[in-house]
Amino acid sequence: ATPQEYILKGVVNASLGQATENAEMVKMAQNFFQLVGASASECDTIPGRQCMASCFFLLKQFEDVLIYLKSVQAYSHNDPIFNYNYGIAQASCGKYVEAEETLLLVSNEKFRSEYTYLSWLGRCFIMNGKPRDAWECYLKMECNTESFNMLILIANDCYKVGEFYFAAKAFDVLERLDPSPDYWEGKRGACAGFFQKVIAGKADKGQLVDIIGMLKNNAVNPQAEFIVSVMKNWANENGLQIEDTD
Repeated sequence: ATPQEYILKGVVNASLGQATENAEMVKMAQNFFQLVGASASECDTIPGRQCMASCFFLLKQFEDVLIYLKSVQAYSHNDPIFNYNYGIAQASCGKYVEAEETLLLVSNEKFRSEYTYLSWLGRCFIMNGKPRDAWECYLKMECNTESFNMLILIANDCYKVGEFYFAAKAFDVLERLDPSPDYWEGKRGACAGFFQKVIAGKADKGQLVDIIGMLKNNAVNPQAEFIVSVMKNWANENGLQIEDTD
């Protein structure tokens, strides 16, 4: 068999294996890619290095993926598939600034509308201090399981990095879609975290009105009522007008 045939077998097994969650097929794909990438005739060719990158990608060894993809980047700069994979590998290694730049180079509209693309780009935005851009990614999505998962990602990632305003917004929508106690706890924590930042002068106090509005969605919850009353008292003492809509 020729290297091209092995590459084809690798691609088919990787695609079907991932689509059907068949670990055996994914393992076969790894072996086919490694066979080509490690061979004396192909190891220093662009297809050979891409095969090694694909092998390590399937093994989730993203530092190794970056080594091989970086070596052929100059020849693949305008390839949307290359930039898609390279961006995900960079993000998986915590290189969020580079990953954002790479993912934004993906020009294929079909790829740009996929959940995998939007979720990785959204994570990069959040880690790079641009949670509003991640929220815009969510707003462009259809209302389905994928947009629900995007909300979970935004809520948790924003919470982790202290972007409490958008964490609260995401938890608020999640809670209205699925009234789980976990989402209320997340929202409560995010609202409290945002309030702390306002008091410390590290957040826009004008957004406190939105936070109070989100808490009022839990009108029958005594914890929510108490937090709202504390926020309103602080706002009144600090010259911030909060309209009463009760």
